[in-house]
Amino acid sequence: MQQPVHTLFGLYAVTDSHLCQGRLVSAVSAAIEGGATVVQYRDKSGDSQRRLQEATALRQLCAARGVLLLINDDIELARQVAADGVHLGQEDSALTLARQRLGERAIIGISCYNRLELAQQAIASGADYVAFGRFFNSSIKPRAVEAPIELLRQARRRFSTPIVAIGGITADNAPQLREAGADAVAVISDLFAYHDVKARAVRFRPLFS
Repeated sequence: MQQPVHTLFGLYAVTDSHLCQGRLVSAVSAAIEGGATVVQYRDKSGDSQRRLQEATALRQLCAARGVLLLINDDIELARQVAADGVHLGQEDSALTLARQRLGERAIIGISCYNRLELAQQAIASGADYVAFGRFFNSSIKPRAVEAPIELLRQARRRFSTPIVAIGGITADNAPQLREAGADAVAVISDLFAYHDVKARAVRFRPLFS
């Protein structure tokens, strides 16, 4: 059930329907060229047909490049496109359902915000990674709960499961998170708010070399 740690390590690119509008595949391709090792398709719209088309295109791209594709909060879409897994919130039974629907090899990540006890519960229930944050101000989720960097150090001491940091992360502040124990940093705006996505991604490479 648990994936090896090395399968979730490095720059974790999270798409945004506004920032990636009209250029989703090319922007994600550029992020991968720049060094992204994980892609999360995140689209909160109700356009199921477009979401299926986009997720399918990303699945083809990520499979060809040897990069993990995770789907945000949509177990059935992940199943439809044969994604590598899903990223979920804290909804009751979501992890169990995802495991049932996606199988033992699926990568299932859980948002744990700023609470170690949620991470403990998720890991005990079979999560393959846990995510904490936001650590910095975020334009994507400005009202998200804040998490102190010390939380990563505490989590690293307690858990061997991969840890993902999220929330307002840039190439300038990411070193603090790596030093504190994050295996991967999830980035949205510092990649996709720019025209040259590859160049933005390259800035994270020294953290994971």
